[in-house]
Amino acid sequence: MTDRALAVVRAGALTTVQDLGRPGHAHLGVPRSGALDLDAARLVNRLVGNAESTAVLETTLTGCAVRPRRSVVVAVGGAPCSVTVEGRPAAWGAPVHVPAGALIETGSARAGVRTYLAFGGGIAVEQTLGSRATDLLSGLGPPPLSDGGVLPLGAPTGCPARVDGVVPWSAPPRELVLRLRLGPRNDWFTADALRTLARARYRVSAASNRIGLRTEGPALRRAFDSELPSEGVVLGAVQVPPDGRPVVFLADHPTTGGYPVVAVVDPRDLAGAAQAAPGTPVRFVPLA
Repeated sequence: MTDRALAVVRAGALTTVQDLGRPGHAHLGVPRSGALDLDAARLVNRLVGNAESTAVLETTLTGCAVRPRRSVVVAVGGAPCSVTVEGRPAAWGAPVHVPAGALIETGSARAGVRTYLAFGGGIAVEQTLGSRATDLLSGLGPPPLSDGGVLPLGAPTGCPARVDGVVPWSAPPRELVLRLRLGPRNDWFTADALRTLARARYRVSAASNRIGLRTEGPALRRAFDSELPSEGVVLGAVQVPPDGRPVVFLADHPTTGGYPVVAVVDPRDLAGAAQAAPGTPVRFVPLA
């Protein structure tokens, strides 16, 4: 193994390799996958001089700790957290030089859910269908990080950004507002159910994951109880399982489903869904 690599000291609750995903393979049953908070992943890559499509690490709630075998520039962003290099405080949201053999650690998220670590040159695991992303549903891409693992790093191709002011990070939502386009199966629900969707307050369930954001709140009643043949579903689809609580499909979602999709979330709101911690209030806003 070359010295252009990272040793995983603490993998955290769930840390995966992510990039911009592998779109265009839904006909094969393969979802897009990729970073849930694409804005944060793109920004940390720009900070270290990478192309926006370069692979990064996505941590979940508890952070991680890695030790590069050679010096590298690192940027940490997304969910705010502490950052240390060999136990000394380091900058969050800015390029940081990490010497060879030094331990860089990100702490638990202070707000939000997912923190991103970009390394100059990027995580250079093998590509699958044109992407290095870990897909938890299909099993494509590298497995989630484990303690003692080693990840290869690519060669840097650009210069770290100069940060002279405040980087425009989006704050994790205190209330998650999801704008909706109704359909394709909104006619499977009663008029009262559609009013409930638009007016009720839901909360993010602790059962949420990279596949879908689950909600807690009033159930949506169907207009009839027929079975729906499986059909294609897209990123941001709001599917309603038998318990009636809406589920928002995220990056690792299945490409087909047999429960009715009442609406689809505006793509601009999905980064907020990626950072909405369990218990966060959710409000659905149908667009005219």
